Amino acid sequence: MSMIRDLRAAVRPSLRPSLRKTPSAYGAAGTPPYDPTRDPSASSAVVDCAVYRDGRRVEDPACLTPREAMRRVRDGGGFAWIGLHEPTEAEFAGIAAEFGLHPLAVEDAVHAHQRPKLERYDDTLFTVFKTIHYVEHAELTATSEVVETGEVMCFTGRDFVITVRHGGQGSLRNLRHRMEGDPELLAKGPSAVLHAIADHVVDGYIAVADAVELDIDQIEIDVFSPPAKGSRRGTDTGRIYQLKREVLEFKRAVTPLLRPMQLLSERPMRLVDPDIQKYFRDVADHLARVQEQVVGFDELLNSILQANLAQATVTQNEDMRKITSWAAIIAVPTAVCGVYGMNFDYMPELHWKFGYPMVLVGIAGACFAIHRTLKRNGWL
Repeated sequence: MSMIRDLRAAVRPSLRPSLRKTPSAYGAAGTPPYDPTRDPSASSAVVDCAVYRDGRRVEDPACLTPREAMRRVRDGGGFAWIGLHEPTEAEFAGIAAEFGLHPLAVEDAVHAHQRPKLERYDDTLFTVFKTIHYVEHAELTATSEVVETGEVMCFTGRDFVITVRHGGQGSLRNLRHRMEGDPELLAKGPSAVLHAIADHVVDGYIAVADAVELDIDQIEIDVFSPPAKGSRRGTDTGRIYQLKREVLEFKRAVTPLLRPMQLLSERPMRLVDPDIQKYFRDVADHLARVQEQVVGFDELLNSILQANLAQATVTQNEDMRKITSWAAIIAVPTAVCGVYGMNFDYMPELHWKFGYPMVLVGIAGACFAIHRTLKRNGWL
């Protein structure tokens, strides 16, 4: 029997090729055939696995596996909450088969880099969130990283929640502990967990928006304040452009999520408790406010960038006026000396004793008059 099992393991296709080439090999739920000899909990990607009944975590001295968690849920009720961090395709295949997850959603969860969205596959909701973390910095430069992004995917079923996290930020450990301290809310089931994750992500957006606003205020002050003595305008363009790129990254995370939150708050869904749906409206309202802030940040940075470029143009024009003014002043002695430098015998006051001093005085007087006129007109 072991030789037959090894032969089957050798010829069994991987998950991703199966998605494209052999759809007939999938079960009714659209998942690859589950290997009963493989324990999906052996994956190091599982960071927490627990069963909750009546809003309380079922304590067990042994570490639960996803398979064992679902067995207990089916036997005694409640729901399972499984958390994973950056699972590989092989690590997630057994869990996907155990919970009947759709292969398209599985592929998105494994490979990440997805747009925020909400999709329904049979009796499972698949939600993608972009997490945003503000990167602290002593001073904003042209290469500063302002926001750092990650992803949280959430599979929500009738009796399970599976969260898949990508990136170094956006840990749900504190969120889980906080929910375990509120059994009444946790008793609402998987939809309560989905709401808590959405609320946690949007709260992160609000904090990042406040921090980014401070950076924009500082940029605005630097651009419109009078330049220090010896400094020049136009030195903030790189910082403005870098901050604008970071705001665009922020915008890509916030804007696509608005529609899924509106659907969760407005459209009745079997997998979402009606009492929890009311809370999604609050999340949608907060998200809409952040989205308006981010759009405003983008427009404000456009205005600041244009103002900064306009100031740089004005500075260049001022420089050109100064250069032109000095060229006009220098043209006077150049013209006079050019005339008297010619080898002619008959020139005005050529042999006069005071001719040379008078020419110098005339040059100085003309230069002074031109300088005063240009100074009065603001060219110097």
